[in-house]
Amino acid sequence: MKNSLFAYTCRNHFETTMAKKSFQEIINSPGMPVLVDFYADWCGPCKTMSPILQQVARQYEGKLRVIKIDVDKNPAVAQQYRVQGIPTLLLFHQGKQLWRQSGVVPAHQLSQVVQQHLP
Repeated sequence: MKNSLFAYTCRNHFETTMAKKSFQEIINSPGMPVLVDFYADWCGPCKTMSPILQQVARQYEGKLRVIKIDVDKNPAVAQQYRVQGIPTLLLFHQGKQLWRQSGVVPAHQLSQVVQQHLP
């Protein structure tokens, strides 16, 4: 199943990353960890997380991949990971889920989580 996902770039905009890759291919890929943000456009707390995720993506450029999954456009992926509230953040490395948190996560706390899970 192909999904439309977005990744943060360090230029404060999103780029489509799912032209030919599935969600599973992205989170299972070797290399850097993948931070996944399950969100919806209508969600207020999700809008609060957006600049925090951009900051963390810039801070860990080249060490962390940050992608966003719209739960309204990708309900099967959200169901697969039992996302019941948004925003929900999951951190993966080579397919293994390392961390999970629902709700707004402050930038310093998210940076600490990422730092302790970097290879």
